Amino acid sequence: MADRFIDSAVAVPASLDWLRATETGRIWLDKLPVLLETACEHFGLSEIGSPFSGGNVSLVVPAKHDGEDVVLKLQFPDHECRHEAEALWRWNGKGAVRLLKHAPELGALLLERCRPGQFLADDTETDRIGVVAGLLRLLTIPAGDPFTRLNDEAARWRDSLDHNWMAAGKPCEQYLVDAARKALQDLCLEKEAEEVLLHQDLHGHNILSSERDTWLAIDPKPLAGDPAFALSPIVRSFEFGHSKAEARYRLDRLSEELELDRERARYWTIGQTMAWAFSSSYAERHFETVRWLLVDD
Repeated sequence: MADRFIDSAVAVPASLDWLRATETGRIWLDKLPVLLETACEHFGLSEIGSPFSGGNVSLVVPAKHDGEDVVLKLQFPDHECRHEAEALWRWNGKGAVRLLKHAPELGALLLERCRPGQFLADDTETDRIGVVAGLLRLLTIPAGDPFTRLNDEAARWRDSLDHNWMAAGKPCEQYLVDAARKALQDLCLEKEAEEVLLHQDLHGHNILSSERDTWLAIDPKPLAGDPAFALSPIVRSFEFGHSKAEARYRLDRLSEELELDRERARYWTIGQTMAWAFSSSYAERHFETVRWLLVDD
């Protein structure tokens, strides 16, 4: 079976090219044909299609399993993706794509196929923020082990801000870095009273239309911690509108509808947005969002 698709299917998407910069990444990319063949044999897959584009830490391909459409996801061993399978098991298809099978030794997940699979970001006729609010109600469930704690991840972001800013060539004003560091420091000083399962990358291209349940989240990069953090990826999601008014609207509406602490959500957004900005091709848009959030009038 493998010989029929290995050479044609493993056309590595350009979004994975950044992995060539590290030895670990190069090794994983070189192993992809064997990983794909092994995972397909392990799960009993056929009719492997061309990879989906856009994934930054995974190779994702359509396939058939017992005649049904499925998706095979091969994960690069990145710490942010750790425990993705466990998060999907916990959600059990409620608000998120359903995990069908998992082969942790291969870093392979077998997922349900979302049809029609349109990105929420591209559906301008829908109340997109209302969709997000509905998903967050489903995704917000109690969590603890084995997930990385939000405060531990935030401490890592805080401690790497200055280095990453300088390594990137100081692409923004220092006060943005200082504000993010202070926000993360203050948030981490407070013990998390409630730990919920968090999708730390819930933007408009990680939500797909589905015949089963209208809209489903994918690619969770899970954490466990403060519920207010859940708004961070949505507030900075420029595909939902990139202006001060639109970013503030998302913050205000979601914090009110979901009864979350607006100020904590604002500070979490400032902290995570800056921590992720320096490695992003959309860095300047993220810097703009933080500027808007720091002037809270």
